[in-house]
Amino acid sequence: MPTTSFWKTIESDIAAALGREVSLSKPASVGGGCISQSMRVSSGPDSFFIKLNSAGMLSMFEAEADGLRELARSDALRIPAPICAGIADGQSYLVMEGLDLGGRGSSAALGEGLAALHSISAERFGWHRDNTIGSTPQPNRQHDDWIGFWREQRLGFQLQLAARKGAPARTLAAGERLLENLEQVLDDHRPVPSLLHGDLWSGNYSFTAAGEPAIFDPAVYFGDRETDLAMTELFGGFDRDFYAAYQAAWPLESGYALRKKLYNLYHVLNHYNLFGGGYLAQAQSLVDALLKETR
Repeated sequence: MPTTSFWKTIESDIAAALGREVSLSKPASVGGGCISQSMRVSSGPDSFFIKLNSAGMLSMFEAEADGLRELARSDALRIPAPICAGIADGQSYLVMEGLDLGGRGSSAALGEGLAALHSISAERFGWHRDNTIGSTPQPNRQHDDWIGFWREQRLGFQLQLAARKGAPARTLAAGERLLENLEQVLDDHRPVPSLLHGDLWSGNYSFTAAGEPAIFDPAVYFGDRETDLAMTELFGGFDRDFYAAYQAAWPLESGYALRKKLYNLYHVLNHYNLFGGGYLAQAQSLVDALLKETR
């Protein structure tokens, strides 16, 4: 548990950010995260959600705060506002607005909101800064070409990490062949750079007590909107109303069924690089299926 001096620093930083006096309650631990320790505190009617990690992870929190601000500018979904980030007593922290989550809401509204978020575009793929996917570095060097971005900043980077982790030569060789043939997999698909959540699985959305769809824990960049949709299918947790509403707002293009395998390969490789285990077999299966389309 963080020290009293740690909480005094947090209290002072929140007060400075909000421009008013703050007196924090006793922190309550929040379970569920595997990357950072999470806690809730309050000050009068205000609730705050706080993430803690080692001092070396401050840049991860700063990028997350930047991503939350980027998402909030779309005004498409409810986003927790970042308040402050820093280091105290050898720990990094990120303080956010503590949304009252766990309410009941419309999954159709979530789908419509995501389509609205994706309608926010940029001139290039990538983002103005690197961030993380989980705790894995996520490079976002900007590209004019989507295939080049995906080859260098996404799939190629994860394959490099997999090689360092000791992935079998067969998997790495097949991955390299896939990198060389991405044009065949993506064919004539030419997406616009859409604002993405970047890590949209069922644990990263909820509904407020007022029923508003909310998203959080982002890995923001501008890319093919299908990458967000693909990840919603990777682990489940999104219903038919969500997909129907998204499709009604902005229909997906033909060929998505194949492309989602490519986009989810990135996340499966990342899970292998983070956790090992059976994710390697899943990655190999995806690579093999994609390579069949290049022959």
